[in-house]
Amino acid sequence: MLLHTSKTLTFFTPEFADYSGAIFFDTGISAGFPSPAEDFKEERLSLDNILVKNKLATFYARVSGQSMIDAGLDDNDLLVIDRSLEPEHNRIAVCFLDGEFTVKRLRVEKDGVWLQPENSKYQPIKITEENDFVIWGIVTNVIKKV
Repeated sequence: MLLHTSKTLTFFTPEFADYSGAIFFDTGISAGFPSPAEDFKEERLSLDNILVKNKLATFYARVSGQSMIDAGLDDNDLLVIDRSLEPEHNRIAVCFLDGEFTVKRLRVEKDGVWLQPENSKYQPIKITEENDFVIWGIVTNVIKKV
């Protein structure tokens, strides 16, 4: 369900289904030389159970832009955001800054808080008392299309 759209992020609320998940083959897939598929165990796996720790405080947002590409967050990636986690130095956070949402790495120093992009083409943003600023949630996972 679509919740909110801004220039840089599109937010969605998760819809948790009561199904048993997709089929998961617990065999380990070799990224090197192929190995024979001798014995493998088939079970059901729900990604919600792996990616979401706090269902009531979790949201998804789609990334728009390139400011975090060196952190592995690319245009159209889907972020899993937990609003119950405490913001800390070096965590990637979704922030509301002066009327817009943005995703940046938190840099907490003795002289203040900075929003640090992970792309050398973008400048860090120093948060001042004049800013309308809220740390909205912490990014816990990123889902990519291959």
